[in-house]
Amino acid sequence: MAMDADTFSKLKVREREARKCLIVDAAERSFAAKPFNKVSMRDIAREAGISPASIYRYFPDQQTLFVEAFLRGSRRVIESFRQAVEENQGVSLERIAGELLDFLIENDPYFRMMTHFMLDGSLSPALVERLNEESRLLIDQFDYLFGKMNAAGDRRLLAHAFFSAMNGILITFRDYPGRSKEEVVEHMKLVGRVIARLFALSIASSDWYRGLSA
Repeated sequence: MAMDADTFSKLKVREREARKCLIVDAAERSFAAKPFNKVSMRDIAREAGISPASIYRYFPDQQTLFVEAFLRGSRRVIESFRQAVEENQGVSLERIAGELLDFLIENDPYFRMMTHFMLDGSLSPALVERLNEESRLLIDQFDYLFGKMNAAGDRRLLAHAFFSAMNGILITFRDYPGRSKEEVVEHMKLVGRVIARLFALSIASSDWYRGLSA
């Protein structure tokens, strides 16, 4: 029985999406393994098991492919965090900190990509704006959380501070020498609870923002 045109078209679309996913998976692994400016399209092609020419059918350059891989990871963070906030009726900042740290620990390639890019990356203005748009969606979740906690002052600033603190924990302790991986994870989560508790106490005092200036 001959395949009709509509079915054939749908199969081609699925095949194209599967190939794109394969390339983005390889890009994520490559950007997680090396600094942003050290990863070439040839490296990604080798990781994906395809020719460099095949990648260029889907992505025009290394920067665009990095952004595609990074945004995919970012959306996973946003969705995980949104669920944690919505399910957490008591708004425990310690639990939220633990949820975020768990996600970043379990999705190490995304965290490595973010760190490598912050240290070594540069993008075109248009691609920077795409990243900024996604970053704002993530910070929105923290903003919403602090709103539920009735935080006074500039909640956006508070959101930036909290997210930076959580990232700082992983940067500081993820390769803690002389400890097992399990011990390192436990220590990072303990530090996260301490920071979350300090934030919660400051918010409860209603004057955390006094004396700050831009």
